[in-house]
Amino acid sequence: MLNYEKPGIKSWAVEDRPREKLISRGISALTDGELIAILISSGNSKESAVDLSRRIMETVHHNLHELGKLNCDELKRFRGIGKAKAVTLIAAMELGRRRNQSEALDNDQVKGSKDAANYLRPEIGDLSHEEFWVLFLNRQNKILDKQKLSQGGMTGTVIDVRLVLKLALEKHATSLIFAHNHPSGNLEPSDADRKITRQLKEAAALMEIPVIDHLIVTQSGYFSFADEGML
Repeated sequence: MLNYEKPGIKSWAVEDRPREKLISRGISALTDGELIAILISSGNSKESAVDLSRRIMETVHHNLHELGKLNCDELKRFRGIGKAKAVTLIAAMELGRRRNQSEALDNDQVKGSKDAANYLRPEIGDLSHEEFWVLFLNRQNKILDKQKLSQGGMTGTVIDVRLVLKLALEKHATSLIFAHNHPSGNLEPSDADRKITRQLKEAAALMEIPVIDHLIVTQSGYFSFADEGML
């Protein structure tokens, strides 16, 4: 009886195997699917690791940001992806986010809204729920720390203004930048966004801590209250 199962990667020509290809031709020669194949190592009885990885990428429209949104249970729906492989993929996506963030700023100094948006996008840009963050800055506009203030559903979050000021004083911050994401991708500020911006600015002013910006961050762009003259 003929065997219709897909041949494994070990039966491929050496130059076509992802690991060997990386070593001989360099990391840039590999596709996203081939890189994922290295992470998951093996496929299933019908697919090689590369075929499975390509199918996973097709499911997320070849978009790594979309892949990064998948949780463990969603990844395990692919035949051949168990708990260990799913965790490996999630960890790799998180390392990519953290690398992007660590390279986003020169010495963590915010020179404009773009710097702050680039710094925060790996953290909140592709989330499926809304989060509200604050950056604490010193007099040189260098980031002293960052803090997630709240997390909510698709419709919004609740901010504790008193907590913000307490943290700012504890960290000796001289200015603040607030940011939240819109999972819908819409960059237009809502009435609630405008209201919380006013409340935060007015409350911080009592402590002589200026709010220098409030950003709405999405995967593909950002909105700056400061740039738009709304602060």
